[in-house]
Amino acid sequence: MATVPIPAGTSALLLDIEGTTTPITFVKDILFPYIREHLEDHLSTHWEEDECKQDVHLLKKQIEEDMKQNRACPIHAVDQTVHTDEEKAIREVVDNVLWQMAADRKSTALKQLQGHMWRSAYSSGRIKGEIYQDVIPSIKRWRSQGLKVYIYSSGSVEAQKLLFGYSVEGDVLELFDGHFDTSIGPKVEGKSYERITERIGCRPEEIMFLTDVTREAKAAEEAGMNVLVVVRPGNMELTDEERAQYHLITSFNQLEATGRA
Repeated sequence: MATVPIPAGTSALLLDIEGTTTPITFVKDILFPYIREHLEDHLSTHWEEDECKQDVHLLKKQIEEDMKQNRACPIHAVDQTVHTDEEKAIREVVDNVLWQMAADRKSTALKQLQGHMWRSAYSSGRIKGEIYQDVIPSIKRWRSQGLKVYIYSSGSVEAQKLLFGYSVEGDVLELFDGHFDTSIGPKVEGKSYERITERIGCRPEEIMFLTDVTREAKAAEEAGMNVLVVVRPGNMELTDEERAQYHLITSFNQLEATGRA
């Protein structure tokens, strides 16, 4: 297993979650099914609460934006059965959320609702965040060498903190210096990484971004960051061209900060 040096002058590592710190199967087979199974109950139970109202308001704004952009939306068939206004409204929200999930949308509105639902699942112990075994020891090693570690994921900051706060390794949130989600911008746009650089307060070349998605790696490179593509079991297969274009690692153990205390 070849060692990959962290470039001299690097002060921070920026990590993706899904397929990088955490198996894609955890998101696909545990987190997303939980939303689909409990969505209607969650909305019915919390419909009159401020947090839920805010989530629904954001989703409605997203629907309006989608319609303005002429994006496809779920079509609501005329319902012949008698429903209260609340039941009808809940049904429309459920349809929209399931449609967004099926389309693998990364909208902030969707991610916020999901984060709020996962919170109760984590805190009750029904779900524990999965993390690859090499991740936590490696982050501890990097931090001992003076590097800062940040997360940038399409999952909301709250969802990120839940995953690492209620993980199979216990609460490991103290290992991270900050969290970013799509409220700072889409992960496939260079501008998002420029904004992160400003927030962290260093130059882009001082940040190394680790992700399993080459479109994200390309966007980070455009912003001036160094990038590594993480190859894990179950991740999207890379093309020969992508393999030739990017430095690859299969474990965080390969990544070494040289010339540091």
